[in-house]
Amino acid sequence: MQATNVPWRVEKGLEPVVAEWLRSDVVRPCFAAERDYAASEAKTAPIPEGVHPALAHALAARGIDRLYAHQAQAFEIAARKKPFVIATPTASGKSLCFHLPVLDALLRDRDARALYFYPTKALARDQEASVRELLSEAGGGIAVVTYDGDTPGDARRAARERSGIVVTNPDMLHSGILPHHTAWARTFQNLRYVVVDELHTYRGVFGSHVANVIRRLMRVARFHGSSPLLIGATATIGNPREHGARLFGLREDEVELVSDTGAPRGERSVFFD
Repeated sequence: MQATNVPWRVEKGLEPVVAEWLRSDVVRPCFAAERDYAASEAKTAPIPEGVHPALAHALAARGIDRLYAHQAQAFEIAARKKPFVIATPTASGKSLCFHLPVLDALLRDRDARALYFYPTKALARDQEASVRELLSEAGGGIAVVTYDGDTPGDARRAARERSGIVVTNPDMLHSGILPHHTAWARTFQNLRYVVVDELHTYRGVFGSHVANVIRRLMRVARFHGSSPLLIGATATIGNPREHGARLFGLREDEVELVSDTGAPRGERSVFFD
């Protein structure tokens, strides 16, 4: 017979730790504030009729027959050709907010191009894998290439000549792409979307540098005859529309904000020490 209350049995997981904090006469008085948040259910919307059938099929293959409300809202804003910023919590499906309009455009026009940039190589590589998997399920045959200092020469040529989505970082955009924009003429002539993820990292001196790189990027795009739509995404920022507008070089009223998440959330307790 197995003992259930033996002195050497160790409780595991976060719940016993939190319970011990709340029982403690030493730890609990150290909390400056405690907040409990109830769980919330998902708010969903039908997949918009404007989504390309191949993309809708790829979503269905993943078991997605409805979108979160903020994902549908983002697709609708992109259809109106309005720059926007997505500011919803971590793991709320932000990436699909910009993948959907971008992939829809690329599936409808094989000459269309999109540029994604991230503050680090690791994030860029991770996003490359994510979007490539979705494109593979859509059967579009559209190339996705990460263009950074580790990209070999043959992949760099592929990025310039036939990649539907180029994933890069601000440094590489500044030093490796924009100074050689004539070699990237096909990309800039057909550039439809520029996606700037992790907006909250672009602040201070670094943020001002990136803002100027974006302005330079948009001037180069206009030189080649395109006017790409700017999309930003962030999870941790208090003024996403204002910050996005400054980064993009636009007025605040020119930028739409998607901030009301439709993703479900579990019950949470927050303690401030």
